[in-house]
Amino acid sequence: MEIQLSRAYVDQEIKEKVLEVIDSGQYILGKESKAFEEEFAEFIGTRHAVLTSSGTSAIFLCLKALGVGPGDGILVPSLTAFPTVEPVFHVGATPIFIDIDEISSMDPGHIEKVLKNQGGNGRARRIKGIIPVHLYGHPADMDPILKLADRYGLFVLEDCCQAHGARYKGKRVGSMGIAGCFSFYPSKNLTVFGDGGILVTSDEKIAALSRMLRDHGRQGKYEHELAGYNLRFNEIQAAVGRLQLQRLDQFNESRRQIAQWYSEGLRGLPVITPEVRDWADPVFHLYVIRTLERDSLAAYLKNRGIQTGIHYPIPCHLQPAVQNALGRQPELPKTEETARNILSLPIYPELEKEKVDYVCTVVREFFEK
Repeated sequence: MEIQLSRAYVDQEIKEKVLEVIDSGQYILGKESKAFEEEFAEFIGTRHAVLTSSGTSAIFLCLKALGVGPGDGILVPSLTAFPTVEPVFHVGATPIFIDIDEISSMDPGHIEKVLKNQGGNGRARRIKGIIPVHLYGHPADMDPILKLADRYGLFVLEDCCQAHGARYKGKRVGSMGIAGCFSFYPSKNLTVFGDGGILVTSDEKIAALSRMLRDHGRQGKYEHELAGYNLRFNEIQAAVGRLQLQRLDQFNESRRQIAQWYSEGLRGLPVITPEVRDWADPVFHLYVIRTLERDSLAAYLKNRGIQTGIHYPIPCHLQPAVQNALGRQPELPKTEETARNILSLPIYPELEKEKVDYVCTVVREFFEK
């Protein structure tokens, strides 16, 4: 049995919609993009949404609109995809890495400790903001993060690139900070069959500046108020995104069911399965287990046709790009230990129970041997 790690949903309606847009002759930031922005903002619960070329560029545009630049420090988790960190470098600021705790991708206790010391990290002279990551589709513990941000006068920019539709205490992720950023990469809970992203905010200035910056710094066709970028979105992917958005809650419910099957099927084995906190309604972009036998188990599963992944084997504070720019970073013991033990099992909305049972059987077989 061959089982992919992830797979994008495609049906005939999506294929026909793509051909309809092709025939329209309008391909960039047209009526499909405008409608997708309005629908996505309503879904999240914000006043504005701004489509852009990727989740990475969404974070970049937000940081630019917030005036982040050289001398500023931004608190980020280290256990995340490196694209969370790249935009901080691109605006000239300095990432300051935070360890994980037992329930969240950012330990509020470590955040507070760093804030009391005001960073002391490389080029950063002043800490300006926090980027919590809703890792694997499980919300970060936002209340203590927001309280610390309020106490120290910081913005909170949510990285929601793995958490489309997730809720924290009833609120959609992306609606609690000054802005939220999402990715539409093909493996995401909501995809547009290629790179793409969107930022959501209720701040008029951030929305307006981001729209200008993504399109060469202009509002009209020939007058450029700013030196901007080409980070635009296209009509074909917007049409796909609109149809995917209509199905997103259904997709996420399927992912929660699959996660439940896994947790039941792996019970009693020497693996740690994902824990869901009382205040969280996760969407299981990834189903990530932890085991001391990670590499051996991954090889065993591969030999039986089961794809796995590691998200992420090298924490951001240990990446060569970071150390080349900032030097050796402080140790993050929990992050480093976790990165040695995590393994992502296959999950996507159409994954049948028969295949989940097969994965669990092979995992059980590995440990019995």
